[in-house]
Amino acid sequence: MRAKLSVVMPTLNAAQGLARSLPALAEGLDAGLIRELVISDGGSTDATLQIVDDAGAIVVSGPASRGGQLRRAMDVAAGEWLLVLHADTALPSGWADMVQAQMATGHPAYFKMRFDASGLAPVLVAGWANLRARLFHLPYGDQGLLISRAEYDAVGGFRDIPLMEDVDMARALGTRLQGLPGYVTTSADRYRRDGWMRRGARNLSLLLRYLMGADPERLARRY
Repeated sequence: MRAKLSVVMPTLNAAQGLARSLPALAEGLDAGLIRELVISDGGSTDATLQIVDDAGAIVVSGPASRGGQLRRAMDVAAGEWLLVLHADTALPSGWADMVQAQMATGHPAYFKMRFDASGLAPVLVAGWANLRARLFHLPYGDQGLLISRAEYDAVGGFRDIPLMEDVDMARALGTRLQGLPGYVTTSADRYRRDGWMRRGARNLSLLLRYLMGADPERLARRY
């Protein structure tokens, strides 16, 4: 019997993040859970393609648009279940057991998140993200998404939009989305660069504008 899970990652100059996220997948391989790793690259010029080739990934290429990249990857993924991850997000120890238990329920799910940073600001920003996901069923892509192929196809898949493709998918899934017990660890590089409160406020503003009907193309230019 073939393994049930396809892991899908969009990449764009993601060599640094892959050094953290790929080793965490070993647990799923050891458990016989992962069928394949599908990388959707948006035109990387660093070592990304060499790294994923060495990892034995299936690679699809196309324009750099997060929604479009994910749609292309999902189109070629062959698993009964799909785990969508960002390249700079590392799965927690024990994730394979969590995912297998969730697959048995049939419901789509996401992980809680934390940042690879210490201090009050990372705790507050991650806490808001986890609260938003739990109360409003709106996890972001860096929290991962576990979804069956049947349900993914039923909601029409990822839209080819450059930003908010994760929120768009979450809204389509609605209350069926459930939280997994583990915490993924995601990169805080953007927050370190832009400032924690400034980046957090910008992300909240973009989310609210999108929910009010703003064009994702225009929002992406501000992101």
